[in-house]
Amino acid sequence: MKQPKITVETTVSADINKVWTYWTQPEHIMNWNFASDDWHCPSAENNPVTGGIFRSTMAAKDGSMSFEFEGTYDEVIDGKKMAYSMPDGRQVSVEFEDLGNEVRVTESFDPEQTNPKEMQKAGWQAILDNFKNYTEGN
Repeated sequence: MKQPKITVETTVSADINKVWTYWTQPEHIMNWNFASDDWHCPSAENNPVTGGIFRSTMAAKDGSMSFEFEGTYDEVIDGKKMAYSMPDGRQVSVEFEDLGNEVRVTESFDPEQTNPKEMQKAGWQAILDNFKNYTEGN
């Protein structure tokens, strides 16, 4: 039985062009794509077009653990939406709602079966909060 999707969101005080650029460009992704200060994103690649792939490395700063986060884009509408599939078949959608000088970013994703849903939601929300803070502060 398929689990209901988990949804996280934030509102970023920036225009849609900046939000889209910071979300999609590897040099920016590496600055926000981790859930806590003891982790980092040492590498990222992204081809944000339908059929394109993305890959980023999330790693503990102490070198104790790392993993690849990757997927293939099923749909990309510049400045509005992206949907992708991960190698395990889980699907994610990210919507960008232009509110003028703010953008609401909403991510919905299929949960994995290893960790509790609350932990997954907290982790994805922490990454989204990092994105907001990085984008607003640069």
